Amino acid sequence: MQKGNISVQTENIFPIIKKFLYSDQEIFLRELISNAVDATTKLKTLSSRGEVEGELGDLSIQIMLDKEAKTITIRDHGIGLTEDEMNKYLNQVAFSSAQEFLDKYQNEASIIGHFGLGFYSAFMVANQVEVNSLSYQKGATAAKWTCDGNPQYTIEPIEKAERGTDIVLHIGEDAEEFLETSRIQQLLDKYAKFLPVPIQFGTKTEYNTVGEGEEAKEVQTKVPNFVNDTHPAWKKNPNELTDEDYKAFYQQLYPYSAAPSFWIHLNIEYPFNLTGILYFPKLNNSLEIQKNKIQLYSNQVYVTDEVKEIVPEFLTLLHGVIDSPDIPLNVSRSYLQSDANVRKINAYITKKVAEKLQDLFNKDRQDFENKWPEIGTFVKYGMLSDDKFQEKAAPFVLLKNTDGQYFTIEEYKEKVKENQTDKNQKITCIYTHPMTEQSHLVEGAKKRGYDVLEFDTMIDNHFIQHMEHKMEGLHFVRIDAETLDKLVEKDEKAESVLSEAEVTKVKTLFEQQKKDSMTHVLVEPMNPDDMPVVITRPEFMRRMKEMQALQGMKFDGFPDSYQIVVNSNHPLIAQKLLNAKGEKQNALARHLVDLALINQGMLKGADLANFVERSLQLMK
Repeated sequence: MQKGNISVQTENIFPIIKKFLYSDQEIFLRELISNAVDATTKLKTLSSRGEVEGELGDLSIQIMLDKEAKTITIRDHGIGLTEDEMNKYLNQVAFSSAQEFLDKYQNEASIIGHFGLGFYSAFMVANQVEVNSLSYQKGATAAKWTCDGNPQYTIEPIEKAERGTDIVLHIGEDAEEFLETSRIQQLLDKYAKFLPVPIQFGTKTEYNTVGEGEEAKEVQTKVPNFVNDTHPAWKKNPNELTDEDYKAFYQQLYPYSAAPSFWIHLNIEYPFNLTGILYFPKLNNSLEIQKNKIQLYSNQVYVTDEVKEIVPEFLTLLHGVIDSPDIPLNVSRSYLQSDANVRKINAYITKKVAEKLQDLFNKDRQDFENKWPEIGTFVKYGMLSDDKFQEKAAPFVLLKNTDGQYFTIEEYKEKVKENQTDKNQKITCIYTHPMTEQSHLVEGAKKRGYDVLEFDTMIDNHFIQHMEHKMEGLHFVRIDAETLDKLVEKDEKAESVLSEAEVTKVKTLFEQQKKDSMTHVLVEPMNPDDMPVVITRPEFMRRMKEMQALQGMKFDGFPDSYQIVVNSNHPLIAQKLLNAKGEKQNALARHLVDLALINQGMLKGADLANFVERSLQLMK
């Protein structure tokens, strides 16, 4: 048996870093600024322990662009490097000084970098990199490390007055886009917006009025342009923040967006560290899915806005920020790796969202009802998508009736069980969609003592199906699925005033009026006060068709079908129609069918024009 060590040839490492380690060239700026933040954080930690003499002075990080020289410089005033440390940390790929420092001061420092590869992202855009550094250590001398992307490097002593490190990137031809001020500003807005150390990029002009009265004049002053908020809202104690603070931070994240409905401030230290703010955007009764709106940070360093591994799928409708140093990232910090912590965080966020909603419901029922049009779709979507959320949301999901009243599921079952329990002891929940097109049916149902729910979101078909599956003894039926007297199935049946022969005659007459989508003609005894002819759409087939449509699918097995139900007890049928003769009888039958179609908003085009013309003729 032979043993040995795998050999890595250093001349091959730079092409690997440049082409494969990082998903995008622009990551270099995030990595180098993160290293500068780490250097500053280390200095603060050492100073707090009394290991740094004197005042720390300016600790901001400067990003400097020289388009003419084709260089980008990242300057910090942090811990700095000695010549020995340059040899130790810069010349050994994947040997991380951050990890070593973290091991030593694990309870006192928050260090971003845990890998020794971030620095080498510089070679994605630079054909030469210089590191000029002066350590904080007493008596230290400055040194300069230079490398042109090959294994060879040089280290030489230099003169440097200020503590800290300058990383100078000599930008290659294939990366000259990063010499544009607007491009760097774009990257800083994306990756450095909330870093914990001030980041300066150039200057900005401030205008101040000097003097008074006629002597007053406006003076322009150049001041440093700081691009980041070092203490963002999610890092603050919720007790420090007002509603206006939360709304202002939302605008900072999503400029010009409508104000959110409400928010949840996350703050947990055990069994993992996680902070953040999740906002509920206004969904306006539809699934306006705007995913990639939650931003993931690690110690205030932006990582990604693709958070499907850490946030349950239904919660990707939310907006906001999640920040955790315990999130497992791949070596380039570009995406998440799956592990137990991710699953724990996922479950925790679901739990906190459900608890927040329950708390809002318990504290102010009226305010919760006012918010329901904005959050109802989200809650229903969550119940459909996540069993644990379904269990927690069942007590506060609301049903709205056509009178504008809201009920929990249990409250509604209690309200309607007397009049709407069918022969199988199931509670029938009658609903309408849309209300504007079915108001005549709603009024008819109310006259029978029924209550009618209003469902008006695009996922309600799925939600209804889900509730029937989860809630035993509950049955939903749309108001046009049956005639009013059959919406709640009972054993009793009305008597028809027509003989069997007359029923057959009426049925034959109306079958002659059938159109493409009409599947059946039924002649049924109903209340004489009900409509003479009703259009019904079978619940099962309509549901399946609408659910397929929501998923962007077409299924020819479920055509847009409906049936004609003729009320044999209505005077227009029992008396006028049966007594009419020839074409007048046919015209009356056709007219009654068209009236039923109009009631459903289904008479259109040439058929509607013919109906209008026929009506005018009848009035002459």
